[in-house]
Amino acid sequence: MIQSILFDPGTKSAKFGGSELIKEWHAQKDSVLWLDIGDTDQSEELSVLRDFGFHELAIQDALRKRHPPKIEVFENYIFFLLRDLASHDLGIDSEVAQLALFVGDRLVVTRHRETSATTNWVYQRIKSNPLILEEGAPAIALRICNRLVRRYVRMLIEFEVRLDDLEEEMFAKPSDDLLSELTGYKSRLRYLKRNASYHKLIASLLKENRPELFSADLAHEIIDLYEQIERTGSLSELYYDVLKDLSDGYLALSSHRLNRVMQFLTVITVIFVPLTFLAGIYGMNFDYMPELNFRSSYFMVLGVMLTVAISQLFLFRRKGWL
Repeated sequence: MIQSILFDPGTKSAKFGGSELIKEWHAQKDSVLWLDIGDTDQSEELSVLRDFGFHELAIQDALRKRHPPKIEVFENYIFFLLRDLASHDLGIDSEVAQLALFVGDRLVVTRHRETSATTNWVYQRIKSNPLILEEGAPAIALRICNRLVRRYVRMLIEFEVRLDDLEEEMFAKPSDDLLSELTGYKSRLRYLKRNASYHKLIASLLKENRPELFSADLAHEIIDLYEQIERTGSLSELYYDVLKDLSDGYLALSSHRLNRVMQFLTVITVIFVPLTFLAGIYGMNFDYMPELNFRSSYFMVLGVMLTVAISQLFLFRRKGWL
């Protein structure tokens, strides 16, 4: 699906449609166009993107399913590749999807394979207030980037609630399922940290070497974008460290419980070793065993065994082993 918005700064009016607005944009030299390309036939995508004169390698990167985020500055436009959260429901397990942006002086082209919650949100905001497009194409591109990054921040903040619950569950009712969940979250946060590092490089380039396409008026928006990306990375790293500590704590508790069990079993074994020794001696089938001729031998042996067991229990208790 291709949806577009054509804004005429002279009349301050906007048209909403599809690829048919491209011709009008070419004809109106002062108009601003945002073209959003969704799940569309690849041949049609190629035709549209080539019509704008974008570099062939940039088009190839935009159409790929996966590619590391990056920024490339061309003569008349800037090419962004970002990783957007694919799901509308912001959960830590949300998958990511590639979002490509071609940004020119009067043009923004976004391309995504799956439905993009980020571009849909910005599109609806502009639909309700078309005058937003008066800010210009570069400002709209920054709005899209900022919205994308803020979704990461919001997802991580909402995850903090689950993080607190995990800590309580670990001490209240630890289980293998809990450890598996912790391990899965660690893997996910490691991936988010990597995404944040990619995005931070892009924002850092914009902030330190601001392209001419982005006017000085947009400097604050670029700084805000950088700060939000930095926050995403710091939160991901913080929560990863917390989960690592929880995992280590779980393993330490499990090891402690295992040691207690082994200690108990060892105590039982030590108690029964001398008792088994006595039982083994008097269980031997010799014809002459002096103790067998005494009337009270049975009770004497039981008394000795009981005394040995009680003495050992007392000793273990005194040493703090029980």
